[in-house]
Amino acid sequence: MKSKKPLSIAGSSKFLLTGSLIALFIGFSPYLFYLYEIFPSGSVWENSFFTYESKYYQSVNVAIWTYLNKLVPLLLLLIWFFTCKHWWYHVILIPLVMYAYQLFSAFYEDQYMDVIALDSDDLIFLAPFFIIIFSIVYLIRIKIFDRIYGIDLSEIERENISPFSPFSDKEYKEIKDFREGTGNNGDIQEEYYVKL
Repeated sequence: MKSKKPLSIAGSSKFLLTGSLIALFIGFSPYLFYLYEIFPSGSVWENSFFTYESKYYQSVNVAIWTYLNKLVPLLLLLIWFFTCKHWWYHVILIPLVMYAYQLFSAFYEDQYMDVIALDSDDLIFLAPFFIIIFSIVYLIRIKIFDRIYGIDLSEIERENISPFSPFSDKEYKEIKDFREGTGNNGDIQEEYYVKL
């Protein structure tokens, strides 16, 4: 019994630490974005580790501003994706991949001076990914709907029941019982046609 208590305290403190780090990162994300102001406005940035040259933007400051414009939302979406407990969290992958693609394109343009149209062609390249994600989310929705309401989709197809039908389940059961001749309320054929 004594060993369970320290484990639960250790587990909750780890959970609290992780949550606190995530909250701090989200709180300081505007400061992360404004880091571009510490970079020089010239086209070359030399430090003791490496030399960075901005070829496309002609300014290291503008290049870092562009990268951080893509990186900060990308990191916030990653946090949202990994902490979201809703069934639709896979849809977050769509803007996440879009920002990752834009970050890669901006860096590629700046380093190789090969201009990729960021805002015009990226949706064409990402369309197959969008379709796959929407399909996965729709399948998850169907599974959840089936589990909540206990509806067997194969039974609906077998009975040719339309979801837009004006009849309730009880009325369908009465009609089915009458058709099979097992109706317990003794409806006559005229009343059957009136119900239809």
